[in-house]
Amino acid sequence: MIDHSLLHPTLTDKELEEGCALAAEYQVASVCIKPYFVSRAAKRLKGTGVATGTVIGFPHGSNLTEIKRFETEAACRDGATEIDMVINIGKALSGDWRYVEEDIRAICADAHGWEAIVKVIFENDFLPNDEIKRRLCQISEAAGADFVKTSTGFGFVKQPGGNFNYKGATEEDLKLMRAACSARVQVKAAGGVRDLASLVQVRELGATRCGTSATKAILDEYRKSEGSSKEPTSASVGSGGY
Repeated sequence: MIDHSLLHPTLTDKELEEGCALAAEYQVASVCIKPYFVSRAAKRLKGTGVATGTVIGFPHGSNLTEIKRFETEAACRDGATEIDMVINIGKALSGDWRYVEEDIRAICADAHGWEAIVKVIFENDFLPNDEIKRRLCQISEAAGADFVKTSTGFGFVKQPGGNFNYKGATEEDLKLMRAACSARVQVKAAGGVRDLASLVQVRELGATRCGTSATKAILDEYRKSEGSSKEPTSASVGSGGY
């Protein structure tokens, strides 16, 4: 289920290499890595069974569609087989649904031409109501998306106390997104899934992928529970970092 997240701005080349090695060791689904490192990651992961993914229009989705298309082509040419694109959030909030759909459709068409899959990131913390989220699910499916995704993990919102934080993959949003899409479209949880119980919960809510940087901690905990034959229990999600 895990897309091992290697997106933090401060990650060095050495840390990205170590992240790819960890992903291969733990046999996760993919790495979701910073765009400039895609070529090196794809070479490093070749033959391991771990896919190379990256992000487009990250993290705020405001790039021109032409720029997102260029990013997608460059990423696929470098070896990415999974594309996580951010919608144009401002356009969604403006109700310009045609623009949002055409933006997603263009990336899906380009990525699918390279036989890559597309995960569409909504950034739910920025969206004020469920109706927008439902509409985005419908638009994403119509545009050809393979997944809808809750968050970037960097969608920080000013809290009442003045600090900045985010909810990420909440139970309510995962239920909504799963219900709003047909079975053809999968759901990816991202943001706040940092332990095994949270991973189990998002799976129970219908997510088939999860973006996290806490891969080692989660899977080490799984190995321990597997060794003791103890079933992990679910807990609330959305309280931590990507």
